[in-house]
Amino acid sequence: MKIAVLKETRPLERRVAATPETVKKLIGLGAEIVVEAGAGDGAGLSDEAFRAAGAVIAADARSALADAEIILKVQRPREAAEGADELAGARPGAVLAAILDPHRQRAQVKDYAKRGLVAMAMELMPRITRAQAMDVLSSQSNLAGYKAVLDATQHFGRALPMMMTAAGTIAPARVLVMGAGVAGLQAIATARRLGAIVSATDVRPATKEQVESLGASFVAVMDDEFRQAQTAAGYAKEMSAAYQQKQAALIAETLKKQDIVVTTALIPGRPAPRLIDAEMVKAMKPGAVIVDLAAEAGGNCELTRPGEVTLAHGVTIVAHLNVASRLATDASALYARNLLAFLTPLIDKASKSLKLDFEDEILKGVTLTRDGQVTHPAFKEN
Repeated sequence: MKIAVLKETRPLERRVAATPETVKKLIGLGAEIVVEAGAGDGAGLSDEAFRAAGAVIAADARSALADAEIILKVQRPREAAEGADELAGARPGAVLAAILDPHRQRAQVKDYAKRGLVAMAMELMPRITRAQAMDVLSSQSNLAGYKAVLDATQHFGRALPMMMTAAGTIAPARVLVMGAGVAGLQAIATARRLGAIVSATDVRPATKEQVESLGASFVAVMDDEFRQAQTAAGYAKEMSAAYQQKQAALIAETLKKQDIVVTTALIPGRPAPRLIDAEMVKAMKPGAVIVDLAAEAGGNCELTRPGEVTLAHGVTIVAHLNVASRLATDASALYARNLLAFLTPLIDKASKSLKLDFEDEILKGVTLTRDGQVTHPAFKEN
């Protein structure tokens, strides 16, 4: 069984889908690993390191893909219309595992089916206990939350912790994190470690305890509607217009006191929800910083310009794209381990071959195409 690891070629992408550590373990499962030359360069992983781990280094993507049963990538492959057909030479029936962005790339999902590929979108991994080690969104969001706070400090003109010196006392910075998912919780923890006074807000009542356990205060209109604003499955319910108005007023007042704001709210397949409008930015302190982790989906702030760092009303708005890739070495290590955890139960120990049970909850969740058809119910055409 041959596994091909392709080099990432999209702008700003420095990660790689395997590391020497995971290569050794996949070889131990009976796989032959072929890595495209230079695939690990952006993450500080040389061809020599992969070769020492037992991988074969292929000169280009076509050579790596020849007869490969499994194709590993970070981002979706480029198409011919984008200047290169990265799947040219892939054999029908091969498994493609990557972050495929199917909600926004439905035409490419159809192309995977036409090619006869078994396309698996790793970001659709079910949020179940058995799949925790395979959850690429969590592993990458965790690093993005950490990096967001560091990016904020780069543009913030003051120190974060309280400092008492002979020349006087420096007051601690105030940080608000909007969205207490994986990225938000890591941002809270990082800002707390740096000595800031941290608060956070989220539409899910259950996050209040998580936020407070990290030493931050929780910001929300705590009425009966909020206490019941979560489904049994842990998702947020739609709030009434009256509640939304009260919450927006509270956030607007809270923002006026903040030095740094990190926004993290994303909804799969939809534009990022608008959390901060232009008037809220205008009312913030001069010198404040907003880091918008939802920039790739349009941004949580009305004034966000994806991919840029801008100044509006004296407030710096940081909107880097592909934040996890800015920590490429660690992001690659975690992503590669996610893929290893995903592939290990799919490889039969006795025959050393790939065995796919498409009735399994995990494979049902991530599989977009197989047998020449789009099979995932969310992406089938009616």
